Amino acid sequence: MTSAEPVPRKPDIARQTPRVSIAVRRVALAKGPLGRDALKRFKDWDDGRPETELNFKFYRQATNKIVGITDETAAFLDRFF
Repeated sequence: MTSAEPVPRKPDIARQTPRVSIAVRRVALAKGPLGRDALKRFKDWDDGRPETELNFKFYRQATNKIVGITDETAAFLDRFF
């Protein structure tokens, strides 16, 4: 990540989710596909697999957010770049 800044809250909204604006720089191209089709079959939420964690965080929750991932999933993703 190259920068991150909080987005100011709107004064006329009582409850709002904190937001942040980020700027990123791509440093590598993906070596292989890792899209919805590749992750769709990983649905057993208790299997502890990195693919299942990514399936949940990419496709079962809102996709326009920043999420934390486990060290195991970060290592799994490293294999794709």
